[in-house]
Amino acid sequence: YFYTRSREAQAGNVPVTTALDRTKFTPFTLQEKIAINHDTSLFRFALEPNQELGLDITSCLVVKAKLGSDEKPTIRPYTPVSPQHARGHFDLVVKNYPKGKMSSHIHGMSAGDTLEAKGPIPKYPYRTGALKEIGMVAGGSGITPMIQLIQHVLSDPKDTTKLTLVFANKSEDDIILRSVLDDFARKHPTRLTVHYVVDKASSADWKGDVGYVTKELVQKYLPAPSKDGILVSVCGPDPMVKSISGPKAPDYSQGEVGGIFKELGYAPKQVFKF
Repeated sequence: YFYTRSREAQAGNVPVTTALDRTKFTPFTLQEKIAINHDTSLFRFALEPNQELGLDITSCLVVKAKLGSDEKPTIRPYTPVSPQHARGHFDLVVKNYPKGKMSSHIHGMSAGDTLEAKGPIPKYPYRTGALKEIGMVAGGSGITPMIQLIQHVLSDPKDTTKLTLVFANKSEDDIILRSVLDDFARKHPTRLTVHYVVDKASSADWKGDVGYVTKELVQKYLPAPSKDGILVSVCGPDPMVKSISGPKAPDYSQGEVGGIFKELGYAPKQVFKF
């Protein structure tokens, strides 16, 4: 449902335009809100019928809102999960954090409300064929840039890059877009492998890993640093990123490699922190 696009709707000779502007914020109208789990929803924003968002792979956008009595607007980055060339809409998956100003604001929106956005903000400069394997570690809503990359790679029949995802959550109920990930893995069994990790299993039927993402799990699932043409990436809560790869630098650049990735010997060019 989240990723289906109508070929008929995109047929014809009407020129395709892009909606995002790198230099200024543009208001987008909320079209629909779809609950995913107890604290996360998909928010579908309207575009013109033959309009694309204009997002590069990989990149994000930033949204802005004046909240409460704050003197300055709040600005936060989000990675859309809709296909790069989807027309007529784009989708944000947002987890509602108890103390999250922007996430609470977005979850309080109704159809017809607008949200200002600007971008794209470039992240990893992905090129088809440049890598043989990509290992990804995601935590919670940090799955969104991984979804963006996974669907892009798998949609290109010329791209043979192998993908491995380790997705960590508090519980099985917290796993965002699990059905989408499982569907990708089922359709591309030789190209995508997904491993789920939860803090604590909720039932005896749980077949994934339990606990935190450890050095042993990274060694077990992700491509080794000794291999050619590999990249390991991470996105999630700050404590998790610090543990896996070391934090970003104060200026939000990549900074030095630390944590588990440093212990295992990954070189800076082999690591990317979303």
